[in-house]
Formats: sequence, C-alpha cells, structure tokens
Amino acid sequence: MPNDKTIPLARRQILTAGAAAAAGAIAAPYVANAQAGATTTFKVQTSWPAGVGLETFKKWCGTIKDKTGGELEFKPFAAKELVGDFELLDGVRNGVVEAMNSFTLYWAGKVPATAFLSSYVLGLRYPHEWDVFFYSKGGLQATRDIFAKLGLHYVNRIHHGPNIIHSKKPIRSFEDFKDLKLRVPGGMIAETFAAAGAKTTLLPGGEVFSALEKGTIDAADYTGPAVNYALGFHQVTKYISMGPRGLESIYQPVDMMDFVVNMGVWNKLSPKMKQFVDDEIQIYSNVHHAAIQKADMEAWPLFEKAGTEVNRLEPEDVDKFQALAVPIWFKWANKDKDAARLFKAQLEIMQSPSFGYVTPDMVKGLKIDL
Repeated sequence: MPNDKTIPLARRQILTAGAAAAAGAIAAPYVANAQAGATTTFKVQTSWPAGVGLETFKKWCGTIKDKTGGELEFKPFAAKELVGDFELLDGVRNGVVEAMNSFTLYWAGKVPATAFLSSYVLGLRYPHEWDVFFYSKGGLQATRDIFAKLGLHYVNRIHHGPNIIHSKKPIRSFEDFKDLKLRVPGGMIAETFAAAGAKTTLLPGGEVFSALEKGTIDAADYTGPAVNYALGFHQVTKYISMGPRGLESIYQPVDMMDFVVNMGVWNKLSPKMKQFVDDEIQIYSNVHHAAIQKADMEAWPLFEKAGTEVNRLEPEDVDKFQALAVPIWFKWANKDKDAARLFKAQLEIMQSPSFGYVTPDMVKGLKIDL
C-alpha cells in the first residue's frame, strides 16, 4: 500500500495545494443531539492510496466530530489499510468498516448496475449531466434501492474528475490500442477497450505503479494528473493519452466516487444525524472536486518538466470508439432490470436536445429490456 513511509521521495510529491484550506473552510450546522452520550465512530476507508485525494479525504473526516458536537466521528483509512480495495464492498457489508468512499465502478463485476453509476465510454460526459440524472431523473433513489439490497445505504455521489492513460509507448490513435496491455477499471470500459484490440486487466490503484515499473502492463488508466504524478507515474512511463480538446477523457470524464454506509449502522443514526451526513456529502463532493481540479491544473507543468509527452485522440478516433461503445451500453443495461432502469434515464438525457450527442442512428435496432 502506497503511503508516506513506503513511497520513495520522488513518488510522494503529494499535491495538497488548496485541499487544507478548502476542507478547513467547510461550514455545517451544529447538529448534536442533547441526549447523545458517547461519540459514534465510523471507520471509513477510501479508495485513494495517496495524493491530493487522500489528503482532502483525511482533512474532511477530521472536521466531522467538531461539526456534530462530538456526536459522530469519521476515522479515515487509506486504500487497502484495513480491507483490500476490491474487497471493500464486502468489508462494509460485513461490518469490518462502517463506511467507504470508493470508486463506484469497482463493483461492476458484482453489481452490473454500478457500471452506470460512473462514467462509461462516451456516456454522460460532464458533472452537471450526472447531477441531472441523480437529482432530476430519480437516479439517487434508484441507486439507494440497489445498494439497499446489499445491506448498504448509498448516501450520495462524490464528483472526482477525468481519468487519463499513462503509457510506455505513444497512443495517438484508435489503432494504437491494438495489443496494448492496458489496466482499466473493468465493466463497460474494459469491454470497449478490449473490442478495440487492447489486452485489458483489472488492478487496484495502489498496484498500478508496480505493474508499470515491472512491465506487466504497457499502459494504465488511473485518475488525473495530480494524483498520478504523486504516485510517480512519470517515472515509469513517457506518454499520456487523452481525448480530443474539450473532452479530457472519452472513457471516464467524470470518475464518480461515493459514500456508502453499512445499513445496520446507518439505521442507528438519528433522523437529524442522517440528514447531516446526507448534506455533508454534498459539501464534501464540492470540496473534493475543487481540490482535485486545482491540483490537476498545477500538475501539468510538472509532467512537462519531467519530459512526458501528451497526445490527444482525434474526432475520428472518438467516432470509432462510439461505434464500439453503444452496443456495449445496451448489452450491460440488459444484464439486469436495475441496470436497465438506470441506463434508460441516462439515455433520455443523452438523447435530449438539451445535451443531444446521441442521435437516433446510433441506437437503431438496439432495445432496453425493462
């Protein structure tokens, strides 16, 4: 597990600019229950192994006890610190940890519907489009219903940002993905890149540096430039591949995270405390997203100084990926009724004249099985 003690100095240039100030500036109503006795403590494990994401998460967790007058406390843990990253869902279900702050897409193999709860190739492309889904199209309640079947309460989504691909060889076109040994997060993303000819593999974020260093993989998707620089990816790769200008990532332009609590633990909270946590995750999403974006912008010159070459796909490459991706959308939507309901709402957004980048010819002959 990457941490300040085990990561060499060059790999732990953690970009915390703006994170401390942002997290410390959060204000929330005093919600302490006068009848509350001992503090309720949640062990909360994140999927962040290092970088501005982990620093922001830890600082935010440190504000909860004061905000609740000692009624509730979040004790933060980094990726893999208590539970393996891909075992975290079961860790929360089984009570090893009370709550998690994970990348929702990690559970696509176990819960197909979660493939539609974070970006997928050329699906919803910007944070505000996801918010239309969650808050105008019933997405939040539908998501809570899905997680409730697992004995979990999905509190809310947490915005992150675009993912980029680091590679040992240049990726300048659709054709350059053929035979590329590529780490991706699974689900529709893995299937689409595999259809493009890549040899995909699934790894937790904390294992990406080692796999690149050893040559087990040629390239890896992971988060944005700030965290990836902090993890030292510039030391083991020479190239970054991105989408065309205006679309930093064609496959994960909004890499969604979440805050999920064990249902038994959640149900023990007072109604006032439940409302506090619900509201607080919205606040944290804003702080987290802003801190990530600020650090990302500051990280690009560091990659330039390190000699990293940045390449962008062309519009014609996007068209080729779109042709592969759309049938895969429908395939995954028809894995179960929950996935179908989520995708139906998202497709209505993508087909709306308000957004309008999915045209009737793209989906001709494809149906959602509700």
